[in-house]
Amino acid sequence: MTRRFFTSAATATAAVLALSTGLPLPASAQGDVSLKNEVQAAITKGLRFLASRQNAEKGYIGDPDYPAITALAAMAMRGNPEADRDTLTPVEKKAYDYLLSVQKEDGGIYTKALPNYNTSLALTALTMVDGAPYREAGIRARRLVIAGQYDDNKDGQMNNPQDGGIGYGSKPPTDMSNTHLALEALHLSKKLLADDPDRAKDEPKLNYAAAIQFVSRCQNLTATNDQSWASDDKNNKGGFVYRPGDSKAGTEDLGNGKTAVRSYASMSYAGLLAFIYTEVKPNDPRVTSVKDWLAAHYSVTENPGMGAEGLYYYYHTMAKALNLAGIQEIDRPDGTKANWRLDLSRQLFNLQNTDGSWSNANARWMEKDPDLSTAYALLALEHIARGL
Repeated sequence: MTRRFFTSAATATAAVLALSTGLPLPASAQGDVSLKNEVQAAITKGLRFLASRQNAEKGYIGDPDYPAITALAAMAMRGNPEADRDTLTPVEKKAYDYLLSVQKEDGGIYTKALPNYNTSLALTALTMVDGAPYREAGIRARRLVIAGQYDDNKDGQMNNPQDGGIGYGSKPPTDMSNTHLALEALHLSKKLLADDPDRAKDEPKLNYAAAIQFVSRCQNLTATNDQSWASDDKNNKGGFVYRPGDSKAGTEDLGNGKTAVRSYASMSYAGLLAFIYTEVKPNDPRVTSVKDWLAAHYSVTENPGMGAEGLYYYYHTMAKALNLAGIQEIDRPDGTKANWRLDLSRQLFNLQNTDGSWSNANARWMEKDPDLSTAYALLALEHIARGL
């Protein structure tokens, strides 16, 4: 049976009418207002922590060899519901100046390594601020991100499973995480060229059909994945892996000599986001199947399939994907409905440290670093706030 993800406009409409007429808010809307206040308090406390971590001279936050951390922190600052949209704070200005200071001749925003990863996140951060220097830096950064798309034979034929994807650098392997971050950055930064049609015409083009096929080749769905490893077994069908045939969650013995490459949640939310950014229709079987998998594996206490590994990346990707997909509640396999905004908010409130930070006791993917995990948590809370 297909599980339904749905949104409800009734509560929001009732709240708007109540506020405009002076009538009491409906109970559900009162709960949203209360939750929104709690979310904002946690955001404010977390942003104070990030500001305290900034290098006073150069403006970076976190490890200066990874400008992506500064970019994530800048996104969290600019995404604050109470931020002044027209003015950069001194902390924000220093962070953005740092990102511009490490931009290379090829347009990349990185220092020593991981050019695509760092540049994609920096480009997304640049879309959240106005001004000619930031617009110019973003246009230049787009070129490197586009150039990072892999094509083994340079023929657009998708013969290699890596084709169409984007990895950490200019060479394979490509992966689902970097690909969805690149697609996000390119989707959001299209506006930078809106008033410059000549320059837009001269920009290299991403092969979106190839990107969608790469994403599809990361999904356990035999109807749309042409790779032999894809499985429709009940535990994995519809979910995503890290790259074609390779999962950070390992493999699963299905018996009868069959093995499944295990789906896991953070990559499944990344897959949903990739479909959103490439404008794959919501009723496409790839989209409905990943939503079904995510409903069956819903959790705010772990990254399903990975446990505590990559937990804050998961929280950020989860909140962003569910919010952008317009999902209010999730129908769970046991027949209950999960209010993911409420559940995830409470979990993040419980995990926030007294100094406003978050950190993961599991060190994989650098999440013991409070600068990185705090930025992820804040971005998740800000996506929650936008839907309340």
